[in-house]
Amino acid sequence: MKKYSIGIDLGGTKVLAALVDKTSGKVIDFVKKKTKKEKGPTNITKKLSEGIEELIEITNINLNEISSIGIGTAGQIDRLNGIILGAPNLDCYNYNIKEIFKKHFNIPVYVGNDVEVAAIGEQKFGAGKGCKDFVCIFVGTGVGSAIVKNGKILYGSTGTAGEIGHIIVDLNGRPCSCGAHGCLEAYASRTAIETRIEGALKKGRKSCITDFLGEGKSIKSGMIQKSVENKDELVMQCLDEASDYLSGGIASIINFINPELVILGGGLIDAVDYFYQRTVKNAKMKSLPVPAEKIKFKKAELGDFSGVIGAAFLEERTS
Repeated sequence: MKKYSIGIDLGGTKVLAALVDKTSGKVIDFVKKKTKKEKGPTNITKKLSEGIEELIEITNINLNEISSIGIGTAGQIDRLNGIILGAPNLDCYNYNIKEIFKKHFNIPVYVGNDVEVAAIGEQKFGAGKGCKDFVCIFVGTGVGSAIVKNGKILYGSTGTAGEIGHIIVDLNGRPCSCGAHGCLEAYASRTAIETRIEGALKKGRKSCITDFLGEGKSIKSGMIQKSVENKDELVMQCLDEASDYLSGGIASIINFINPELVILGGGLIDAVDYFYQRTVKNAKMKSLPVPAEKIKFKKAELGDFSGVIGAAFLEERTS
């Protein structure tokens, strides 16, 4: 068996490519590239190719030592054919990412949903190790999740199970990138929080977050954390609103699926413990009494590497 795989986490704001040792799950080295302003199939192909080629160069790895390229991507996936069916946050539709990179690098390519691969990483080496029934939820550009039942990812009849971000929380609510209105993602994602803060600032609300924002810079999770430390009224208000929606969505999942464990991850969860703790507390309060008493919560333990480590092991899930 070849020792290494390349794992890729393709999200709405970044591409993270890593060389992973499959015997230990360790990341040997990685390359990160921004995708926020460069979306669509052509730009995504370019970013991914550059990231993989740079990774091969800095690690000096021989392609013959790599067993596969695993790609975890936002959106709905045709896993068998490696096609991104629809990913609004990437502006990619019916994009045959597997065929393109298999031809380019002459290495087997496997494709999965981004939170699905994060769940695989956390199950093998992180917060889900030893647990066979859990839900993994990541808060980022969107709100994504994956369901692990009896030790296996639950895909559903069309392979799109786990789309917690598109649970409807307000029938006549905010527009979502998926085309619907009132989706949880439009209220509880980091993007939604940033949009609410930026909108309030434009209307003249005062906030210390402006002290951390340079011209043209976007709001980051670290800036939100600094604002929380300063008990900034606007930022706390926006976080509380998002947490209320997220905790409601999680309570619905707890009541419906009855998992043993909920793993929460993503940059906002990592950086802002207040948001994590408040969400957990309220999710338990909103759940039915019996599952609320038994449910466990953990933060994802692999940080930014959950997705790339999990993606490196997609080959095992599809062989």
